[in-house]
Amino acid sequence: MNESTVVITGGTGGIGSAVAAAFCATGATVVIGARDAARIDETVSTLESTHEDATVDGVRTDVRDEYDCERLMETASRAGPTGGIDVVVACAGVYHGDAGHTPTDGEPYSRFDDHLGTNARGVFATITEALPHLNDGARVLVPTGQIAREAKPGYGSYAISKAGAEAVVRGFAADTEYVVGCLEPGQLATELTGGKGRDPESVAGMFVWAATECDDDALDGEIVGLREWKQATR
Repeated sequence: MNESTVVITGGTGGIGSAVAAAFCATGATVVIGARDAARIDETVSTLESTHEDATVDGVRTDVRDEYDCERLMETASRAGPTGGIDVVVACAGVYHGDAGHTPTDGEPYSRFDDHLGTNARGVFATITEALPHLNDGARVLVPTGQIAREAKPGYGSYAISKAGAEAVVRGFAADTEYVVGCLEPGQLATELTGGKGRDPESVAGMFVWAATECDDDALDGEIVGLREWKQATR
């Protein structure tokens, strides 16, 4: 992938930074977006020092703001050796409250709005602003989880927002020529889960595989999980 350009939102978080490192290891040009400018600088510096063959850049990006997404994609499209964008990974997400303790009937409107604004509309804005810059054969990957499809008590508007993100993915898969799909890596030890779950680094390779080797029909508008990745890479 040494001539590919990869954009990762939420690129300073647990899964986002792990995925960024995995793509850097392939020699790709990697551009990360996140809300905290200081954390972007720190993450870019770390990636550059550990992956000398990769080109890394970062842009402060709040995915709730489509103009931030636009700037991120414009920067990324100019960053690589061949221009344009080959892979988009929409990792930016929030969970307000303690996981499993935010029931729907206790949700304030402000929390509902920000979950939807970041986790669903944010995916919509990320993909929308990437579209003018995507190269032929580009892929868009969106992490998801069972909570988007299987109701469990205590997950409230977070679960609703993840279901919305999956619907956004299906819509773009149906209406564009690009492969747009969801990846389900299982519960990961990140800030969103209170540190409970798998090490994000253990599944970061799944995103590189999905971007390069996963069958188009299996991914486009679909949900690809750990089982499929492990079976394909035995």
